Amino acid sequence: MDTTGRAESTYAADSKSLKQEAFLQCLRTAGVLEHAVAEGLKPYGLTPTQYNALRILRGAGEKGLCRNEVGARMLNPVPDATRLLDRLIAAGHVVKCQNPADRRYVTARITPKGLELLAELDEPVSAMHRQQLGHMSDAELRRMADLLETARTRT
Repeated sequence: MDTTGRAESTYAADSKSLKQEAFLQCLRTAGVLEHAVAEGLKPYGLTPTQYNALRILRGAGEKGLCRNEVGARMLNPVPDATRLLDRLIAAGHVVKCQNPADRRYVTARITPKGLELLAELDEPVSAMHRQQLGHMSDAELRRMADLLETARTRT
């Protein structure tokens, strides 16, 4: 451990090793955070992917979104957005609406039941985020968010 209480790096200070360490730390952190979210959503019968889709549809409002638009906005790409939406439809959280002018264009909209579920989850998810990241200052969180965005946009 170093003087800050953090584990010392097992990588040499060269640039290649530092890039690898940063990459692995991102993956480890994402894994820990995602696991906690998955466990927190389990009692509600949702996966993190389903939760993400419902939040996207809540944000879309009354007009809804087509399957491709939902897929494009997901945090993690899903190979089959249709199947994801079908599961949410079967649970009563989403409905499909065909466009009368073009029956090939189908829009997904969140239902009142889906909105109620998200409203019920708003505080538990916020509490989860406080537990996961509450030990960090606002300045640290801003810096982390900015650095992660920079990492994503430079690929």
